[in-house]
Amino acid sequence: METVTSADGTTIAFDQIGTGTPLVLVAGASCDRAVDAGFAHSLAADFTVLNYDRRGRGDSTDTLPYAVEREVEDLEILLAAAGGSAVVVGLSSGAALAAHAAAAGLPISHLVMWEPPFRLDAPAQQAAREYGGKTRALLAEGRRGDALELFMTIVGMPAEMITGMRHSPYWAQGEKLAPTLAYDAAVMGDGSVPGERFAAITAATAVFSGGASPDWFRAACEVVADVIPGAIYRELVGQTHDVAPDVLAAAVRDFVSMRAAYARQP
Repeated sequence: METVTSADGTTIAFDQIGTGTPLVLVAGASCDRAVDAGFAHSLAADFTVLNYDRRGRGDSTDTLPYAVEREVEDLEILLAAAGGSAVVVGLSSGAALAAHAAAAGLPISHLVMWEPPFRLDAPAQQAAREYGGKTRALLAEGRRGDALELFMTIVGMPAEMITGMRHSPYWAQGEKLAPTLAYDAAVMGDGSVPGERFAAITAATAVFSGGASPDWFRAACEVVADVIPGAIYRELVGQTHDVAPDVLAAAVRDFVSMRAAYARQP
């Protein structure tokens, strides 16, 4: 494990593995670097991977009050640790965070976004706003377990599975990560694609979704690719949001090394 210190004094922990072009891996909601270790190892065959704990997770510390800008600063210091510039791969809400960092002008050579969970319809965007408010309220009351259950519910986990997880060894770890659910809600905003902001991205960008994911995921990813200048969109056949690490790693490798081989799907 290595650490860097962000602009506000927060310690950011990361593992560095592999050799090749530097790459920073940005986790999604309710995940730390341990969850993404398998994906990091798949990428390490072709990249020098910095797999980090976002603030408030794992071995990283936290500094309040939270702001999305502080997480962008965390990425900035990691890019410096990577040598000044790097490929950045964001997963789910981590993809939205990575895009915000690219829009802020950070030295990102290639941006890869895996299924950022933006929504295109007004009811779903309203639900995203309500989810963010409920999550903040539950955490303010110290109800970390209920905040975690709410997150699991909105991502579609069956009630009986959630009940089982409450009685599993995972639950204590999940409750430790629960405060960061509010952070990801802030990153996602009202759930709509921030087209004007993402239009400022200059990094070479690929937006990937799973061919077996729900239609709304694929539709949102296409819109994200449309608003980022020069971005490509591609579906990974047979994949869901829980993408196979080796499949996504291969897509990242191909995009970075052979960007010209990708063409937008008709």
